[in-house]
Amino acid sequence: MVPFSYTRFSSDQEVGLQSVGIQYNHGIITCAVTQLRLLPKYMFYTGEGCMATKQGVQVARVLAKQGVQVARVLAVDVGNQVTHYGLFEGDELFASWSATTPPQLTTDEAMLSLSSFMKTYASEWMEENGGVKTTLRISSILSCVVPSLMQAWLATIRLTCNQRPLLVGPGLKTGLRMNYHDPSELGSDRIADMVAAKKLYGYPLIIIDCGTVINFQVLDSEGQFIGGLIFPGLTLSARSLSQAAERLPVIDLEAPTSILGKNTRGSMQSGIMLGEIARLDGLIEMIWHDLGYVTDIVLSGEDSELLAPLLDHEVLVDSTLTLKGLNILFHNNRKPTQ
Repeated sequence: MVPFSYTRFSSDQEVGLQSVGIQYNHGIITCAVTQLRLLPKYMFYTGEGCMATKQGVQVARVLAKQGVQVARVLAVDVGNQVTHYGLFEGDELFASWSATTPPQLTTDEAMLSLSSFMKTYASEWMEENGGVKTTLRISSILSCVVPSLMQAWLATIRLTCNQRPLLVGPGLKTGLRMNYHDPSELGSDRIADMVAAKKLYGYPLIIIDCGTVINFQVLDSEGQFIGGLIFPGLTLSARSLSQAAERLPVIDLEAPTSILGKNTRGSMQSGIMLGEIARLDGLIEMIWHDLGYVTDIVLSGEDSELLAPLLDHEVLVDSTLTLKGLNILFHNNRKPTQ
């Protein structure tokens, strides 16, 4: 590690980067190397590349002119129905995107989807930095709950980032204490949700991931994972209902205007949506009764913003919770050279 000193920035300081001899007005840093890393809250430390938050973008521009790489983390969450991409600068989610998860996928097809996201991101970064060309050094982490797509995504991310991604699975340091018979059975997305929720929202806590399936994860008053529930999500319920009964149509899911439907579609809307709300509210009360105390509640996943306003319970909504958890897991498990 190269000796290095840092300080918090003050907006009224007139300071300079002594290592490269360029003035700017956010703070001061002195070091013997030009490769630095910028953390949130205007903090620097030695390492490979430069991590730039939006608040510290001027620093990134200065270092980019000196040929310093800007290091970021690509998080890919491959779900049963939707695949999410996220790019992080430190703790900050700089850019995100979602794509439908197909039943089958080649490496070329995965590359096409991911490269579209990366090109859009690169364009935004160029605009943010006033057109200064910046070399991106991207590390990566992958969560995939669809085993048949795992190899295609591993190959795609390795080709994109020039290194194998960190894969969420057994052996990864999570910081979670488990009161669960076989933690290896837990989906990687559930692990990421709990890691992020515990760090960002504390405990005791109920985490509800509203996707293809709905997952409840419960952290007790000591922050220990004590179990959960799994059952079909909104889209899966609606699809199953339509497939099982020939006369019932496929419907778009939206909040019903009344509890009683006045036609077949309206009745299905009320039954699926309000039935799900009743189940969620009821399960929350049952969990609280079992625990003997109330908890905060966090909703994540594709349907979280649709369901949250209809619930009787006050909830926090974080639709990017899984991506945030992947970023935390990456930094908890990163090698010193990354």
